[in-house]
Amino acid sequence: MKFGTAIGIVIACFGIAAGATMEGTSVMVVLNVPAALIVLVGTLGATIAACGLPVHLKLPALYKKAIMPDELDLVARVDQLVGYADQARRDGLLALDEAVKGIDDPFTRKGIQLVVDGTDPDLVAAVLDAENEAMRKRHGAGRAPFMQAGALAPTMGIIGTVFGLVNVMNNINQPSTLGPLIAAAFLATLMGVGSANVIFLPMANRLKELSEAELHFREMTLEGILAIQAGDNPRVVAEKLMAYVPPSDRPSEDQPAAAAEQKLAA
Repeated sequence: MKFGTAIGIVIACFGIAAGATMEGTSVMVVLNVPAALIVLVGTLGATIAACGLPVHLKLPALYKKAIMPDELDLVARVDQLVGYADQARRDGLLALDEAVKGIDDPFTRKGIQLVVDGTDPDLVAAVLDAENEAMRKRHGAGRAPFMQAGALAPTMGIIGTVFGLVNVMNNINQPSTLGPLIAAAFLATLMGVGSANVIFLPMANRLKELSEAELHFREMTLEGILAIQAGDNPRVVAEKLMAYVPPSDRPSEDQPAAAAEQKLAA
């Protein structure tokens, strides 16, 4: 599901809150400003120190991408490339020059343009592979703050707890205050472990999965572009590219026949 990440985080928070309530603990105890400052602000500062400021300025866009990712329609891309293969086989590669202008995806547009320009197939593959490698590095840098935050937040929680326990020891001569102070001290550990395992690490893993899905999508596109350049039969191009599509998403054998019948009827 497109919104699976958001749904998962909500379910995790609900489960934790419900369990805490059943245990007799008010979930409102997490609204502890000192603990939040130590854990959240401390983690933010540490990740900026580790990963740099520029990538942190992109965090809102990365959260949005993880929660509302762009859909990659493998079957639609196969149909698009098979259409180009059919056109190139009938009218020649130069006939794709006009089609290039209407391609929205920069990666596909660059590949088809290289083919139209008569670039050597090995060079086409090298250029597009370089694009994929650059994308992989960008995506790795984008999820690095989440990985760092997932590793650092529990430690910041322990730091907050130590500060809280120091405060407990300073008030050891007031036994009536020790219970609330100890509870407040451990809130920092709860906040650090909770934020790491409910938000930061799941977000990092989600961004990794999205990156791998986009790379798979591009690899299929590259395979199709090279097949078009080689002059492969459109049916062969379709068979090659459908190998990249999960079996559950592949159109049934009846669908192409039905589409052909509708075209003839029209």
